[in-house]
Amino acid sequence: MTTHGGTWRPTWVIGMPYADARDRDGPIGSLTDAELVRACLDGRPDAFDVIVERHQRTVYRLCYRFVSNREDASDLSQEVFLRAFRALHRFRGDATLGTWLHRIAVNACLTRVSAQAPATEPINADRHIDEREEPAAEQLVRAERAERVRDALAQLPEKQRAALILRVYEEMTHREIAITLGTSVGAAKANVFHALRNLKRLLGSETV
Repeated sequence: MTTHGGTWRPTWVIGMPYADARDRDGPIGSLTDAELVRACLDGRPDAFDVIVERHQRTVYRLCYRFVSNREDASDLSQEVFLRAFRALHRFRGDATLGTWLHRIAVNACLTRVSAQAPATEPINADRHIDEREEPAAEQLVRAERAERVRDALAQLPEKQRAALILRVYEEMTHREIAITLGTSVGAAKANVFHALRNLKRLLGSETV
């Protein structure tokens, strides 16, 4: 790790066994995320390493939900933290560092999978949304065999896929999804609703 004016180069492979930042010797591991950001911007050499150690599991898991491949998820995770390091001076603290990293991760994942054409209808935020269906549909998604769900997820339009992953697997609220994706709460709800309906159709009669 160099100062913020240089280039940060990861010294491990994300997705492989890692050291928990809480076990790091010295006071740097006990700093809050906000304090680590300030330390990194002030040139503290190992502050960003602690940020990576602290958040790499959740970032890797999110990337894996999108690409369903460990090697690709590891590469994407490295890219997420490189993007975060380069943009760290733009982090304002209006959201948590974890939310900010989620936003970068979703954008990186959507860029990676953007070549895939949507197989289902685009969302329309003005459509009627029956939120009573959502809990039951989420349970069906969780209960399905993982491989079938991953295959079906890959066929969803990008924003639907992102919203559903954040809702079902990351257990975010609609407001948190809206913040992460940079949309309105209504659009977040619509994306989740239509993603669940499209996913149930793609999975077939076993889920209905």
